[in-house]
Amino acid sequence: MTPRPLTDQLSVSPQISAEDIKAAAEAGFDVIINNRPDGEDPGQPEAANLQALAEAAGLTYVHIPVSGGQFTKDAVDGFKAAAAQGKTLAYCRTGTRCTVLWALGQAGEMSGDDIIARAANAGYDLSGLRPRLGD
Repeated sequence: MTPRPLTDQLSVSPQISAEDIKAAAEAGFDVIINNRPDGEDPGQPEAANLQALAEAAGLTYVHIPVSGGQFTKDAVDGFKAAAAQGKTLAYCRTGTRCTVLWALGQAGEMSGDDIIARAANAGYDLSGLRPRLGD
């Protein structure tokens, strides 16, 4: 697990494993958000399996699958609501989808420049989203 902080309360990561669930709990995370649809890649852990492990470790697990760049309002709002429940680790294949969902949820609350800078500090280039992030 390689969490990359976007805020004090939200970190993003590439795909996590069953072993990472315990590490996330030990690191103080309260919530895990999975933004991958099941079956996206061969050998990818199924959401239900990771959810069971997360809940057994006392974590809230939220599955908001996003594919094909379909960042719907429902997905953005769901991500924002889930992340508001406590210290959150969000993951997808590389962490980019999670970062985009976060960024779109911050549009209008943070400046576009600040959103892009925070993403860049975590290793994600969101400059192409600039028109959707506002001033």
